[in-house]
Amino acid sequence: MLKVYLNKTEEENILNGFPWVYNNEVNRFEGEIKNGDVVSVYSFNGDFVGYGFLNTSSKIMVRILSLDINDKIDKEFFRKKIKYAIEHRKNLGWSATRLIFSEADFLPGLVVDKYGDYLSVQFMSLGMDKIKKDIVDILVEETKCKGIYERSDMPVREKEGLEQTKGFLYGKFDPRVIIVEDDIKMIVDMENGQKTGYFLDQKLNRDILRLYAKDKDVLDAFSNVGGFALHACKYGAKSVVACDISERACDEIRNNANLNGYNQLQTKCVDVFDYLHSDEAKNKYDVIVLDPPAFTKNKDSLKKAYRGYKEINMQAMKIIKSGGYLLTFSCSQHMTPELFMQMIKEASKDAKRIVQFLDFRIQAPDHPALLQSDEQLYLKCMILRVL
Repeated sequence: MLKVYLNKTEEENILNGFPWVYNNEVNRFEGEIKNGDVVSVYSFNGDFVGYGFLNTSSKIMVRILSLDINDKIDKEFFRKKIKYAIEHRKNLGWSATRLIFSEADFLPGLVVDKYGDYLSVQFMSLGMDKIKKDIVDILVEETKCKGIYERSDMPVREKEGLEQTKGFLYGKFDPRVIIVEDDIKMIVDMENGQKTGYFLDQKLNRDILRLYAKDKDVLDAFSNVGGFALHACKYGAKSVVACDISERACDEIRNNANLNGYNQLQTKCVDVFDYLHSDEAKNKYDVIVLDPPAFTKNKDSLKKAYRGYKEINMQAMKIIKSGGYLLTFSCSQHMTPELFMQMIKEASKDAKRIVQFLDFRIQAPDHPALLQSDEQLYLKCMILRVL
């Protein structure tokens, strides 16, 4: 097994739980380099640090699998890790959930979402992609699923030297499946939906509308397939407008509303930025949900993203009714909780509205984050009352 030796003191973060070794932290190698293989990592002084997947073509040179020198990194090792991850999710609601969350479960580059009897999977690292067959076998055995669909069609694979791909890995089935979330039926398109088909990380945040939606006029902006809009209907909203720029998304929202018999929901296929500036939206809504896509995926574009987040929040504060509730989100890891709070303060000042801060929320607990890895705490939610 190839040995990777780190520069001085670089092992400290890893031993505390940070899951990556960057290429500028490596001092030297001993042995034959084979990208995608498991390697052992040592401190500059020769003390064992951990095992991980190697990829010298990536900025993240080693993705840590284990800190235990006694572990044997074989198929049974991965079975044990997968079973451990699944056990946690069984306590959280088993119908639709994220079973495995990559580095947070020490299974770097592997994401598995469960939609009823079917699994949607992503292989994002070279090491995990090389053992794809073993992972599929384990998932079938441990979950008793009826089918597995791969959604490894994300640009991050190219940084690992992998092509984007998607398709059936186990079984043949209709990739449009129906799940139930909080007694709401939802159509999940595992083949063409965003990410793995649906945003499971928001499920507890969607359910919080039970406190705010009753008898209210609600706007669900950047609605995607209508998760927040449908929950607003369930919890007694007087009217609900789901707004998204995608005609396909609006079709899916209407399909989901019809599936549940929610006739107080209508869709608007428009640019959310334009709609928030329109006279039509002014002083119309008691509740506004802002759940935009990540405006930045790197630090270089953070300033531009910050302006975008500030703009939509300022406009929402301007148009919402007095005493209205604003549920606002950022799913960008670079928009830290501190920056998010700063942005909201600036938006409220520019909107000339006094705002009460009611709640701060993060991603659902089936999307855990290691304490030493800020990158994994990506989803932030603030619930505000605009006076």
